[in-house]
Amino acid sequence: MFGYYLTLALRSFRNSKVLTALMVLAIALGIGACMTTLTVFYVLAGDPIPHKSSVLFYPQIEPRTMSGFTPGDDPSEQMTRFDAEALLRDARADRQALMTGGGVAVESEDGRVDPFIADARYTTADFFPMFDVPFRYGGGWNAGDDEARARVLVISAALNDTLFDGADSVGRTLMVSGAPFRVLGVMDDWRPTPKFYDMTNDRFNETEQIFIPFWTSRAMKLGTRGDMSCWGDSSTDEEGSTGASAPCAWLQYWVELGTPDKVDAYRQYLVDYSDQQRAAGRFERPTNVRLHGVMDWLDENDAVPADVRLQVWLALGFLAVCLLNTVGLLLAKFLGRASQIGVRRALGATRRAIFAQCLVEAGTVGLAGGLLGLALSWLGLWAVRRQPADYAALAHMDVEMLLTTFLLAIGASLLAGLLPAWRAMQVTPAIQLKSQ
Repeated sequence: MFGYYLTLALRSFRNSKVLTALMVLAIALGIGACMTTLTVFYVLAGDPIPHKSSVLFYPQIEPRTMSGFTPGDDPSEQMTRFDAEALLRDARADRQALMTGGGVAVESEDGRVDPFIADARYTTADFFPMFDVPFRYGGGWNAGDDEARARVLVISAALNDTLFDGADSVGRTLMVSGAPFRVLGVMDDWRPTPKFYDMTNDRFNETEQIFIPFWTSRAMKLGTRGDMSCWGDSSTDEEGSTGASAPCAWLQYWVELGTPDKVDAYRQYLVDYSDQQRAAGRFERPTNVRLHGVMDWLDENDAVPADVRLQVWLALGFLAVCLLNTVGLLLAKFLGRASQIGVRRALGATRRAIFAQCLVEAGTVGLAGGLLGLALSWLGLWAVRRQPADYAALAHMDVEMLLTTFLLAIGASLLAGLLPAWRAMQVTPAIQLKSQ
């Protein structure tokens, strides 16, 4: 029967081309606007590391003075170098890594590429296994390299393509800020979105091109990037605000905790550590610790911009308006065929059959609207990618969102067709036949 109803629907389209075109256009406009904003929201709100987000945590403690203190304040978003290094030495988690962003001057070994500034990340050895960073060649460094301030590094696949034509560059030398570094590994394509491990440095940009041991970067006084909050006199430290004893929070710190019991134990460890530091006179504010999972940390930092959330609601409202228009057009179309429906009922068609026929016709309109809406969505995403927003380049539709487009279009049209189909099946055959 479905094939028969589909044939009737196509025949009806030919008989009322203008009305059908208006319904298809109404659905297409609503679907196009809705899927454009939903795709952007889907990209920004997704889990950047779904296979491990349940075991990765971002600790926070409160090292600041009482100046400006308000009860109920959130703790500092980042850590001081003193605290991050202390937690790293204690090694109470399965894995732990401190890190910050930076920028370095890069020169190729043979000099055939002009020097340029590359985004860098200064971190510790556990960064790569903790975040399951994929490698095309080689691998990361070890704890011994951290302690030895070794001049080693890991580079991105894109940088390897630029400097070494994509060849295995492990063991090659790269000049970084005037010093020779040995390449230990080349990362494979890796771009968590957003860049959850550092929400202070261009959270939607590509992954850094160079990774350098943290203490090597400090020994060489390489430049840092990102937010820094200071509350005291950092001039007493010979390295300034990035020194080991400077009262400045500027480092990100992540831990891997494999079980809920370990999570509880680590949270208590943070409480105990804060109490110890306050007893020693370093901390002044009341103990205030947090241990956020990946998705909680993204929510805490408003990973999805407020304007994107607003656009989603506006697009859903626009889709609702389009559906209401479609309901009116379907009502006009179905009730305009009341005499035909009356004849079918008189010949033995049940109300259920009439209802099904009308829903198939509504679904076919939705399918056509979905195809046109998909084209409008691609056009909308193209326009988004031309915007100056930092997330604009990520606005691409994947297979999952492609299927969602058609399901939403067909589902919306079927929903819009419920009332018109119900009204159509209420047509009384006797009255229609009498009027002929």
